[in-house]
Amino acid sequence: MSEGIGLNMNGLPGMTGDADPALAKAWETIRSSLRRSIGGRTFDGWLKPLTLGECDLVAGRLNLVAPSEFMANWVSTHFVEHLTHGWRALLPQVKDVTIVPAGSTERVALFSASAAEAASAAEAEQAESLLAARCGTPLEARYTFESFVVGKANEVAYNAARTLAEGGRLAFNPLFLHGGTGLGKTHLMHAIGHDYLARHPQAKVVYMSAEKFMFEFVSAMRAKDTFSFKQRLRAADVLMIDDVQFIAGKESTQEEFFHTMNELISAGRRLVISADRSPQDLDGIESRILSRLSWGLVADINPADFELRLNILTRKLEAMPDTQVPQDVVMFLARRISANVRELEGALNRVVAYAALSGKPVDIDFTQATLADILRANQRRVTIDEIQRKVSDHYRIRQAEMSSARRAREVARPRQVAMYLAKQLTPRSLPEIGRRFGGRDHTTVIHAVKQIEKLRQTDAELDADVRLLIRQLEG
Repeated sequence: MSEGIGLNMNGLPGMTGDADPALAKAWETIRSSLRRSIGGRTFDGWLKPLTLGECDLVAGRLNLVAPSEFMANWVSTHFVEHLTHGWRALLPQVKDVTIVPAGSTERVALFSASAAEAASAAEAEQAESLLAARCGTPLEARYTFESFVVGKANEVAYNAARTLAEGGRLAFNPLFLHGGTGLGKTHLMHAIGHDYLARHPQAKVVYMSAEKFMFEFVSAMRAKDTFSFKQRLRAADVLMIDDVQFIAGKESTQEEFFHTMNELISAGRRLVISADRSPQDLDGIESRILSRLSWGLVADINPADFELRLNILTRKLEAMPDTQVPQDVVMFLARRISANVRELEGALNRVVAYAALSGKPVDIDFTQATLADILRANQRRVTIDEIQRKVSDHYRIRQAEMSSARRAREVARPRQVAMYLAKQLTPRSLPEIGRRFGGRDHTTVIHAVKQIEKLRQTDAELDADVRLLIRQLEG
């Protein structure tokens, strides 16, 4: 063990105290690399104050300590992946990096590689097995039911998630959550894991993305050890798979996913799946899987309305007691940033951080200048998926019809309207639009656009429909 390292060659303060040399050297290297890659100003403001915290190389976990809770949250949101990749590259024993505020860890308790080797093989294997079986990908500490802001857009999904986490007899299984990016699906899944483990400390909870499911399954096949992969997932009391749309078209992965679902549901274990759209609208997923996804409770999470966005900002500011943001700025953010909750929270963090770094007061002018790029993007950012949903609701057809081969007038005309709006309201190319409408050719989109333009001149009812849809989509 070394006493203190002082300054490294780049003038960055090293770690002092009782630190393992390998960890301290790795930390210096990572800091130097990050300073070059993200720039000195950003590094000095956010990453330079971090210090080494508790580390358990048996379990593969490392804490980095930030001076305040706000800084810990900011670094977790923006840089934890960079830090994790850096540590894994230099010390493969470090699997997960967590940013914690000062005070949550009172000492630097570092277990070196030699200490890990000294531990009994049985203890190391048990610790690794427990970590994998309980977590899969570690649960994010910030994502709890208490930190989730409920509104009309997400209350069904929230109530269903709480019911599933309670652990009693379930009237539905699986729970399928769907909605656009940044609306809270992942937050609810982590919250289910935390709540279930709080009620059942010995339970096995596994959370992973569909991409990680696919990667681990393929790795297991290459290593000719699919038994361990199957055993770990099928032994879970709660299995949560995020963004299932990413296994579309992957036949062998879908085969394994199907049997895993069957095994868990038959055993009465809890299964939570999320995607960016409803089961009926998922392309490239086998029908037998879609059938089982629809078997339980399908709960959608809609874009947050103004009231919910305002409540989210208010709740976030309550966690920053030393931060002063005028109410007119909060209202401004809630009105102007409506794409998703993640972007809304990121905008608030950015305003607060820039104000702290520049020493300027937060007001409307400062907010507009700081968020100029985000505000421009939110002025007119309409997605094809949103267009399809709005048009389907307006004409009372299923959204899946937008991609179907049906040519009946009651389906074909709304589809043409949606193609027309996609061309008018999004920057997508004609081939891209065609692909989103069931893989149609770009000439089909051109025909639809010309047809709707022509009909708007002679059909007052259709013209009124298009005008109404444009107003709704542009907010």
